[in-house]
Amino acid sequence: MATAVSMAPSSGTAGGEVVVDRVNKTYGDEYRSKLVVDDCSLVARSGRFTVLVGPSGCGKTTLINLIAGYERPTGGRITLDGAEIVGPDHDRLVVFQEAALFPWMSVLDNVMYGPLVQRKVSRADAKADAMAVLARVGLTEFRDRYPKQLSGGMQRRAELARALINQPRVLLMDEPFRGLDAMTRQLMQEYLLRLFETSAQTIVFVTSEIDEAILLADSLIVMSRSPTSAKAVFAVDLARPRDIGIFKTRRYAELKDEVLTTLYEEAVGAFSNADGVKADMVEAHRMRRTGGRA
Repeated sequence: MATAVSMAPSSGTAGGEVVVDRVNKTYGDEYRSKLVVDDCSLVARSGRFTVLVGPSGCGKTTLINLIAGYERPTGGRITLDGAEIVGPDHDRLVVFQEAALFPWMSVLDNVMYGPLVQRKVSRADAKADAMAVLARVGLTEFRDRYPKQLSGGMQRRAELARALINQPRVLLMDEPFRGLDAMTRQLMQEYLLRLFETSAQTIVFVTSEIDEAILLADSLIVMSRSPTSAKAVFAVDLARPRDIGIFKTRRYAELKDEVLTTLYEEAVGAFSNADGVKADMVEAHRMRRTGGRA
């Protein structure tokens, strides 16, 4: 069931709680501007897996960039454990849609890069830490390979390792499995589940796939059409550890129906003033949902 968006911070957490409080984001100037995020409030709880899902182009990536500190809100504020986010920091790391590994570096050197640049540890300690993280993501045997020698799924795992070695309080993931084939995407979902369920890392994850969202999330936030805000929050009360077997459960089917109903309302609004082809798509979907009833 959808719940109201709560602004109250949780108590007794180990850190890593993100609060987005009445945030606006406008691009352009007073003569020509575009509002992308509108009065958005949400909470990503510490040690929980929060998934953002919404219509394509609604502003989910903009929100990730705001939490990462790459951009500043036009209005409102975003905090991490009570401190306002004013810029990028190693306590918030992003895994992007596109591969971002350095092609001239081996997998091991890519993973070691962050700690060495930050001068947090010696090279020997950075290598030991990198090998431990690579073991967690199943890439030990590929440590000396270069990115172009890896499959798409292996590149995604290497990027996860490069983020995890820095021990961020919040891991931000912007549709990281987009473009992968169905089997590789499923394997990556299972890898991420295992990593999360053994570490309780705070994760904020953007996706447009409902099945993926329910499989991964503790809290699933449906974002409205552009300009975006948090429209509804669904508590995904499926037991952990999880696997794709949840897709056969009654509770999964109930959650999917509730989320799809909310998303459908946003899709109708997004396409209400769109071209005829998109409007026909919405009408066809409505007819299928209602069995042809007006």
